[in-house]
Amino acid sequence: MTHDLVIRGGTVDDSGDPRFTADDAADGTTSTEVGRVEGRGRRELSADGLIVAPGWVDIHTHYDGQVLWDPLLEPSSSQGVTTVLLGNCGVGFAPAHPEHREWLIGLMEGVEDIPAPVLDEGIDWGWESFDQYLDVLDGLPLAIDIATQIPHAALRVFVMGQRGQEHGIAATSAEIEEMSAEVERAIRVGALGFSTSRSIHHVASDGRLTPSYGVSVSELTGIARALSRVGRGVVELAADLVDLDEEFAVLRAIAEAGRCGISVGTVQYHERDPAHYRRLLALMERANANGVAVRGQVCARPPGVIMALDGSQQPLLESSTYRSLAGLPLPARVRELRRSEVRAQILDELAVQDPSTSLLYGKHPYVFALGTNARYGCALDDSIAAIAARTGRSREEVAYDMLVSDDGRGVLWAPASNFLTPNFDVTRELLVHPYTLPGVGDGGAHCRFICDTSFPTFLLTHWVRDAEPDQRLGLESVIKQQCADTAAWVGLDDRGVLSPGRKADINVIDLDALAIDRPEIRSDFPLGGKRLVQGATGYRTTIVAGEVVMDDSQHTGALPGRLARGGAR
Repeated sequence: MTHDLVIRGGTVDDSGDPRFTADDAADGTTSTEVGRVEGRGRRELSADGLIVAPGWVDIHTHYDGQVLWDPLLEPSSSQGVTTVLLGNCGVGFAPAHPEHREWLIGLMEGVEDIPAPVLDEGIDWGWESFDQYLDVLDGLPLAIDIATQIPHAALRVFVMGQRGQEHGIAATSAEIEEMSAEVERAIRVGALGFSTSRSIHHVASDGRLTPSYGVSVSELTGIARALSRVGRGVVELAADLVDLDEEFAVLRAIAEAGRCGISVGTVQYHERDPAHYRRLLALMERANANGVAVRGQVCARPPGVIMALDGSQQPLLESSTYRSLAGLPLPARVRELRRSEVRAQILDELAVQDPSTSLLYGKHPYVFALGTNARYGCALDDSIAAIAARTGRSREEVAYDMLVSDDGRGVLWAPASNFLTPNFDVTRELLVHPYTLPGVGDGGAHCRFICDTSFPTFLLTHWVRDAEPDQRLGLESVIKQQCADTAAWVGLDDRGVLSPGRKADINVIDLDALAIDRPEIRSDFPLGGKRLVQGATGYRTTIVAGEVVMDDSQHTGALPGRLARGGAR
C-alpha cells in the first residue's frame, strides 16, 4: 500500500504512555498507521533520533483580528502549534451589528493591547451573526487550524444594544434568554464554548470596564444553560478572584448551570497573599471531587514583560530625551543613543524617576537580559540589579547598554507573576497539579510588550531537558498536557494523539537542538503596526492535516489550516 506520507523510525510520544519507536503514516488529513508501516510513502521523512508528537493545541489566544490578515498566525505556527483557540476573555468580534464595530475594536484595543488602527485596517467585516462569522473564518487561507468561542462582551451588546456596553446595567430576563439562545446557536454551528471576564483590569480604550465585569450571577448562569441544552462546550473565565470564595462560587454556579467544564487563569499574583493560588487549587479539588469540572489555565514559565527599544514598555520611555528620539527609525535612533552626551542626558533623567513606579524597581524588581537563545534563566546573579551592584553601575545604565546592544535588538525580560520568590517553583507546582492545563500564552495580544506564545516549546526546553534533574518533568506527561489534555478539554476529540483516524497534526522534534529565539519587533501588521514575534529552532517538521507546513522553521507555502468546529469528528 502507498501512503501520502510516512514518517520513519521516530520516537513516538503522545498520550502519556511510554514512548516507543515507530513509523507514522498519513493519508489525506488523517493518520492511518502507527507502528511498523510496510507500505511506502509518496513522501517519506526520516525521524531517526527525533521525537514524533502531535501538534500542540493552544487553548488561549487572541488572534481574533490577526486571523483575518495573517495566514501563518505567527508566532504560534513557529512554535509547533497546530491548533489555536480564539475568543477568550470575553472579547471578540462576533456577533456584531455594524453600529457596534468601532466599540468592539476599542474594547479589544484596551483589553488585549492590539492597536485600534491596526484592527480597523485589517478587519474586513463580512458578518453580523455568529454563524456568518464562522463561515468567514471557514474560508480563510491558514497554515494551522483555528477554533473559537462566543465572547460575552460582543454577545451582550449584540442583544442589548448600547445599554450592553455598561457593566452596571442589568440585562432583563428576556435579554438573558436571548443571549442564551444566541450561545446555543453558536455552539450548534461550531463554537467550542463561551468566554467571559470579571477582571477589573479589562478596560476598553475609552476607560470603561469590560461589560461583563460584575454582571449578575443570573445572567451568567442563564447564558450557561445553553451549553447544557446542547450537551457540549466549555466556559473560559478571566477573573481577578480577589474575594476568592465569592468569586469561586460564581464560577461553580456557571459550571453547574451549563453542566460543563470551566477554566480560569491561575497564577501567583505578587500583590496578594502568596498562598492565594493554593487556596484556589484547593477549591478546584473540592469542586472536581463533587463532579464539577474546573481547570486552572497555567503558564509554562512566569509570564512576563518584554522590554525592547521598539516595545511599548521599556525603561527609556521614562526619559523625555529618549521620547524625542523614539520616532526615528531604529538604526538612526541607535546611532543617537550611542552618543555619550545623549546617553548621559537620558541617564540623568532616569535617575530622578520615582523608583516605586519605575520598570526597573517597584514594578519589576527582577529583570533579566534574553540572549539570542532565549533560555529565560532566572539566576539572581544574572539580574540587572545584581549586574549593576557587581559592576558599580546603576540599573538604568545596565538596562540602557543592554537595550542598545546588538544594533538595538537587545531584549529584557521581567517576570510579572509566579515569581514572588525568584525561582520557578510556583510555576512547576501549578504545572503538575491534576486540575490544571497549560494555557494563557495570549498569542496575538499585547503585541509590543508580551510574547508568551513560546510556552509550549519552553515546556520541552526547560522542564523536560534543561531544568535541574530533580525538577524535570517527563516528556510523556508534558506532551500529553499540551496535546491530548488541551484538545480533550475543549472538545476537539479528533486530534491531540497519534492514532489511526485522528487528524494528522504532527511535530517532528530534535529535542537536543530545540531552542527558543529571542523575541524581536516586526513592523508587519496593517499600517506598519509593530508587534513582537518569536521563532524557534529544532522543530524539524510541523505537519497540519497531513501536509508539511513548516520545514526547519521555514514555512513551506502550504495552507491546509481550517476552522475546527465543535461537534465535528
